[in-house]
Amino acid sequence: MGQGGSGFSETGLRRLHDVLARHVESGKIPGLVALVSRGGRTHVETLGTMRHDGGPPMRRDTIFRMASTSKPVSVAAAMILLDECRLRLDDLVQQWLPELADRQVLKRIDGPLDDTVPARRPITVRDLLTSTFGLGMDMTALGTPIMGAVFEQGLTPDLPTPMPEPDEWLRRLGTLPLMRQPGEQWQYHISNDLLGVLVSRVTGQSFETFLRERVFDPLGMTDTGFHVPAEKIDRLPPLYAPDPQTGQFHVWDPAEGGRHSQPPAFQGGGGGLSSTVDDYHAYFQMLLNHGMHGSERILSRAAVELMTTNRLTPEQTAARTALATNNVHVSFGQGQHGGWGFGMATRTYRGDYAPIGQFGWDGGAGTSTYADPRNQLTGILLTQVGLSVPDPARLIHDFWTTLYQAIDD
Repeated sequence: MGQGGSGFSETGLRRLHDVLARHVESGKIPGLVALVSRGGRTHVETLGTMRHDGGPPMRRDTIFRMASTSKPVSVAAAMILLDECRLRLDDLVQQWLPELADRQVLKRIDGPLDDTVPARRPITVRDLLTSTFGLGMDMTALGTPIMGAVFEQGLTPDLPTPMPEPDEWLRRLGTLPLMRQPGEQWQYHISNDLLGVLVSRVTGQSFETFLRERVFDPLGMTDTGFHVPAEKIDRLPPLYAPDPQTGQFHVWDPAEGGRHSQPPAFQGGGGGLSSTVDDYHAYFQMLLNHGMHGSERILSRAAVELMTTNRLTPEQTAARTALATNNVHVSFGQGQHGGWGFGMATRTYRGDYAPIGQFGWDGGAGTSTYADPRNQLTGILLTQVGLSVPDPARLIHDFWTTLYQAIDD
């Protein structure tokens, strides 16, 4: 790595290794792969094993379920369509998604599904990109009729119903009222899956095919996709969801025969990707390079700036901040970064060691991926322990704290 202003100090990297190793040695995190890069230099840590009871060691090319860290990557497909004027920010989505025309909106978030008023205006592309179209995973509304219906209809990943293929998924979504008026409030997740359906309808290709042709292949992201093919499945660890009371390891998703072992009915931009540290590094480095990968342009500079800076109004930001801070006991402190761009968090205030302008997101499968333009820094931390317990969140916090201490200038 070396000294000298372009990377990390040797002392800082040793401390990073020691802090990560302490989490693995605790028995709470069976294994991890971490990548940090700065100023053209890259450092990778591989620690622990694929399974909690041993098994093969973690490797640099281990494939992980990216969960919600899929969002910052999958949103690039929509940005390409904006760059090419095949979409416009304030186009009405109903021309491609007629299932979302003539929306009704709940009078009260906890009210019955038929107690509604007409939407004040149609849903736009901008509403989907900013997660403000009116429906989402609202953790403050658990137990309400609308959240019950979202789960029962299979509109979110495997909770408790598998997601159907895209046209049927959208048909079901279209039977529900909106929780909020279009553009009114930031709400999590569903808009990211909806963007994938929109991209597919606009392009006439599957969401994955378009992403592969325009993002994954040009960036050399050969291990990224919505499932892991049979010849690579030995590189995918099981995903654990430890028991919140006892900490006992439960396999939430096995590798062979699991959710990522065959192509899914629904290619979910909100949480469906699997990938590696090097594939994700290529993507986030492209964003730091203002849309360029080597001599090839993937996204316009303006598109990258739109994605990676705050797009929320003060009113929308207030609701997002309330959701984060009031659920800190559920999220273990993840997700509190102030703003939201397109498909990712953007730091709008200094709440921890990372500076304003850092962008990226965390995933419920124990993943964290951010880039920081001010320091020209990328960090990627991937584990196989889901956030049913605080241990992976504490590891993620310690990773970022130690990484920022390792900056050598």
